[in-house]
Amino acid sequence: MIEFLRRKFIKNYKKVNNEHVRIAHGKMAAIIGIISNLILFLIKLLIGIFTFSISIIADSINNLSDMASSVATLIGFHLAGKPADKEHPYGHERIEYVTGLIISLIVVIVGTVLLITSIYKLINFKTEDINELLTYISLAVLCIAILLKVCQFLSYRKIAKIINSVALRATAQDSLNDCISTGAVLIGTIVILILYKNNITLPFSIDGILGIFVSIFIIISGIKLLKDEINPLIGVPVSKSYVNEINKFIKKHDIVLGTHDIICHMYGPTKCYMTIHIEVDSRLSLVDVHDKIDEIEMKVKEKYNVILTTHMDPIIFGDAELDNIKKALDEILSKIDSKIDYHDIRLIKSSNKLLFDIDLNYDVEISEDEITKIIQNELANRFNKEYNVIINYDYPFTE
Repeated sequence: MIEFLRRKFIKNYKKVNNEHVRIAHGKMAAIIGIISNLILFLIKLLIGIFTFSISIIADSINNLSDMASSVATLIGFHLAGKPADKEHPYGHERIEYVTGLIISLIVVIVGTVLLITSIYKLINFKTEDINELLTYISLAVLCIAILLKVCQFLSYRKIAKIINSVALRATAQDSLNDCISTGAVLIGTIVILILYKNNITLPFSIDGILGIFVSIFIIISGIKLLKDEINPLIGVPVSKSYVNEINKFIKKHDIVLGTHDIICHMYGPTKCYMTIHIEVDSRLSLVDVHDKIDEIEMKVKEKYNVILTTHMDPIIFGDAELDNIKKALDEILSKIDSKIDYHDIRLIKSSNKLLFDIDLNYDVEISEDEITKIIQNELANRFNKEYNVIINYDYPFTE
């Protein structure tokens, strides 16, 4: 069904990395949610009023909040598609994260309201007569509602996966929560009907107990969603596979001897700014290197829609002293930790300054000062010479 709708209503639907195509997917998902949740709200509200069922009325209000979430999603994707302007030079794609945050808050609020309603019903329990015909109609409506919510969940989840949307993942989880809450109402209604037909009276509300468990589940899910939505706003590492793919593409160019110091900033799901240091042969013409690096930046923009900024690092060949230092560093660092690597090494012979960068992971246990001290002492022992070792420590910006 989703594939049919994509082909029917979204131009170039397979190009999901395109900002406009991605937004069209989000709007389609939001419209599906608005229509389906409006239908569920009206049907459940009428059934709840006729059967005097607080749980069904509460469940209908839940669908109304879902419709509001879908409206928020629609507005969010619409605003996210606005072009960059003076006040927002990086575009508006991060509004999608704000939309997901709003939806997550709604999930927590709805779960809290259901919890309070369920506790109230449990405390103020009283036995009431039921209309069997209307109860059977309620059961049928609840079954249809669960089926429709399952379809919603699958639709949201598929579109979220296609366009990698945190907002739609939150909406999908909300739909799954609704399946569970409506399922609890269904089970409670069935049990109440069975007890009523067998003239069995319980001193507590089954519906209220089920409602408490379901509402706690919804609140916990909402809190987890809040964390997922807040993290991209604070700043999270970019996918390592995504960065590696771009890095491999850059390394295919003949001029590139190596790369390091890759930093990525995501200003939304498709808006990526990347900086990278490219190692080149120091003997090449500066003008030729500049032209070829410009070409690499343009190709990365065309292929990945990434705004790339490069820094050129010249690699010196044929310096015997520097070559011996490199071999020594390889041995020293491998003994300290096999995960440690270095790059951008320079030797200023007039002052015996040795400058280079070291890549560290956050899980490396040894401190920066200890590493510097070990390297300083090892080099002095090996070469009988005191080098002024100056190290810049880099940490990864990817997963």
